[in-house]
Amino acid sequence: MTYYNNAVITKRELLVRLIQQLDNDTLLEKIDRIPLEMRPRTNSPIRCCVHKDRAVIKYKIMALLGFNIADETDELAPLRDYAEQALKGYTQNGNFLTVVDEACSSCVQVNYTVSNLCQGCEGRPCQVNCPKDAIMVINGKANIDHQKCVNCGICQKACPFHAIAYLPVPCEESCPVKAIRKNADGIEEIDFDKCIHCGKCMTACPFGAISEKSQVLNLYYNIKHQSEKTVAMVAPAILSQFKASSSQILNSIKAIGFDEVIEVAEGANMTTDHETQELLERLDKGASFMTTSCCPSYIQFTEKHAPELKPFVSDTPSPMAYTAQLAKDRFPNYKAVFIGPCLAKRSEAYTNENIDYVITTEELGAMFAALKIDLVKTDITQDLDPVVRPESRAYAAVGGVTNAIKTVLSNDHQLKTELIDGIDKKSIRLLKTLAKKNVSEAAFYEVMACDGGCINGPVNVAPLKVSQNKLKKAIQEIQPEEAVI
Repeated sequence: MTYYNNAVITKRELLVRLIQQLDNDTLLEKIDRIPLEMRPRTNSPIRCCVHKDRAVIKYKIMALLGFNIADETDELAPLRDYAEQALKGYTQNGNFLTVVDEACSSCVQVNYTVSNLCQGCEGRPCQVNCPKDAIMVINGKANIDHQKCVNCGICQKACPFHAIAYLPVPCEESCPVKAIRKNADGIEEIDFDKCIHCGKCMTACPFGAISEKSQVLNLYYNIKHQSEKTVAMVAPAILSQFKASSSQILNSIKAIGFDEVIEVAEGANMTTDHETQELLERLDKGASFMTTSCCPSYIQFTEKHAPELKPFVSDTPSPMAYTAQLAKDRFPNYKAVFIGPCLAKRSEAYTNENIDYVITTEELGAMFAALKIDLVKTDITQDLDPVVRPESRAYAAVGGVTNAIKTVLSNDHQLKTELIDGIDKKSIRLLKTLAKKNVSEAAFYEVMACDGGCINGPVNVAPLKVSQNKLKKAIQEIQPEEAVI
């Protein structure tokens, strides 16, 4: 789940400020004043001092300009220099997360600690049950020797007063594949050989120290100066994120300056048809089961952590990939821009020659705010695409792919299906067991990295419950009588 907090507010304020300055043609002139304006001397500092706060803002801006913080070679280089490079088209390297080291300094690598609730009881179950003799009683209070402690948690379970607290490192705790760890300086580092770009670490960090590297400024610069025509490919989840109808959202996206707008649900139509056919063919050939292929975090998981699962993953391209091909066929000279709730789509798009930019729901919301686009008051100039099926918009929620396939299957095919609602330690064990045994009760597994599906993606702006209700309304706009997710 993505929580709304001050770190998120700061990120969105930065996005809005940067887009406004770019729209006013003052970005290069004013970008270096943003840290001073957002963290003035007159305010109480969030960290040790105002200078630290300003340094954090500076590096967060670098990330939003598309840079890895490690790219900095000259600490005196102004943000203007990075902005100039970004507007020219900074080259991405396939890794789309970066750690703001100035912000990543407060989490300690100590999982268990004794609080002042310790009563120094005679029983001392924490000390007696510790398998490593890591607990001593000093001045009537338990103390943990962290050189001996192996973080097994037995002491916490044994304490009758709940005096031993578990203090996780939020980003490390959230990562399902152990891809992030502290280095010798106490700063988190992401191992991109393990990272599946699920974004869980980014949303878990309470300091906003983990950020995705953005393309939004380079994209809007090209739109504003009409350097190239653009077509926006809008993921179904986007329709669940704003307080407006689907038509208003799609037309508001066009009001930003996009020349054409296509729903990715149109590509989902094609994914459904091809994946259904592939499933039947595989089962006819004796396969025990097949999993979906539309979640890029899941695909990266199979490639990096569970290659034994690869034979069971559908070969059908994702809705984004099909939509990108449609966009290039219809508008061959346009730049194709995917707009969605998923960090991992940046990684998928990086390997797809038909996709030129990826922006997130959060970045789209910042564009609406910066450009003062009122979605509810937007003129409806583009009607809903009649070829979009209601079940294709439902792809955005967990179970959507499964329901779409069931609508295509005839009554002669009553296949058992299962949902993997979120990639975590439990679901990873299940998937690996299925691959190892090559036997399964279900014939089809829908796998989503995010709990609840794409409507709960790491760069969304609406809570899950709100998103679920909004998505239902978006589906009902196409087919009121049969809109079910």
